[in-house]
Amino acid sequence: MTIERRERVEGAPGRFIMERYRDLLPLTDRTPMVTLGEGGTPLVRSRALEAELGLGELWFKLESTNPTGSFKDRGMVVAVAKAVEEGARAVLCASTGNTSAAAAAYAARHGLPAYVLVPGGHVAMGKLAQAVAHGAQVIAVDGSFDRCLQIARQLAAREAVALVNSVNPYRIAGQKTAAFEIADDLGDAPDLLAIPVGNAGNITAYWAGFVEYRHRERSLRTPRMWGFQAAGAAPLVRGAPVEDPETVATAIRIGNPASWRGAVAARDDSAGRIEAVSDERILDAYRRLAQDEGIFCEPASAASVAGLISMAEAGESLRGLTAVCVITGSGLKDPETALRVPTVRREVPAEVGSVARALGWS
Repeated sequence: MTIERRERVEGAPGRFIMERYRDLLPLTDRTPMVTLGEGGTPLVRSRALEAELGLGELWFKLESTNPTGSFKDRGMVVAVAKAVEEGARAVLCASTGNTSAAAAAYAARHGLPAYVLVPGGHVAMGKLAQAVAHGAQVIAVDGSFDRCLQIARQLAAREAVALVNSVNPYRIAGQKTAAFEIADDLGDAPDLLAIPVGNAGNITAYWAGFVEYRHRERSLRTPRMWGFQAAGAAPLVRGAPVEDPETVATAIRIGNPASWRGAVAARDDSAGRIEAVSDERILDAYRRLAQDEGIFCEPASAASVAGLISMAEAGESLRGLTAVCVITGSGLKDPETALRVPTVRREVPAEVGSVARALGWS
């Protein structure tokens, strides 16, 4: 018997989204099938919050386990591969941090230069360090993320570079695979999907994924989409752009989302909600995820959990429902936030009695 050898794919084909969901992605025979191991992220069931909120099941989708530590890798693997296919000489993005890390990593993997525009003084060091380490040319702009994106779009229109922000449809195509994975892992879509909202590409992508899976009869239903913005950067909640957005959750510190229409459609078509949560609530959820669930995420990720808790406290019944909170990025992206709360005891003498007393054990 002759066994036909399959085409070799670089990387880990078991989780590689461009192979696993090839029939649902805009790929051709010329698309380079290169991966860093993105996708296949785990669903982890809640230990504490599920019962507290009265949910039937509460799951956390850990997009923080992607190669560069955030959900951006899903879209970037497709966007950069398509850029190479279409002959781009480089990739360009505006970023609050995670996009720059992913763009720089996948550009390096393909041997392309990467150019990044960031709002000066408003990017967590962990994210900036990744872009620099991958060899990107990073320009700090004296302005907001929204202004950075405006400039990036103008530059991309006149240069032979691929703009790989979420205005790039290949980014949305890649990111929708997270919805496919959730439906595959749970056996169907959940009742609720809670997600942080910044530039709004991710809520747009998830909804597109759930809708497509339902239309293709790979799932039986679609979830209600609950998006949560930081109160100081909540243009979708206010119904108007925010000129100077402010929040501790720098990844969603965006005043005029590029995917505004997609987010509104996801909310309305799913009978969902987009609400604002305070920085205080975000940081409380951030601490609870770490200390009660063992999940260390960046502050923006905790907005999904903060929102779910807020909705329950406001009287929204969650009893018996299955909910998924998207954990969009790793806590190591922004270690400064964790270290603002002093938890390391002062230096003590190197002997058992002193250490025991410092621990409160004697």
